[in-house]
Amino acid sequence: MSTMNISLPDSLKSFVDEQVNRRGFSTSSEYMRELIRKDQDRTALREMLLAGAGSEAVGHFDADYFKRLRKSAQQKA
Repeated sequence: MSTMNISLPDSLKSFVDEQVNRRGFSTSSEYMRELIRKDQDRTALREMLLAGAGSEAVGHFDADYFKRLRKSAQQKA
């Protein structure tokens, strides 16, 4: 595993320390890794949404389509 050192103003360091204690992380590194993973997930989702928004529609999506889609999702949950 690689190491990276970052500099934070006292207010941000205090916030990180508080989050580590409050949210049950063992170290500030563990907390930072979690934040980075979440940011990776958000970035990937944004890219997929933008790709989907830029693609052509492949069918007609009316109220009945979304009703069936909701029913299907509820049955799987």
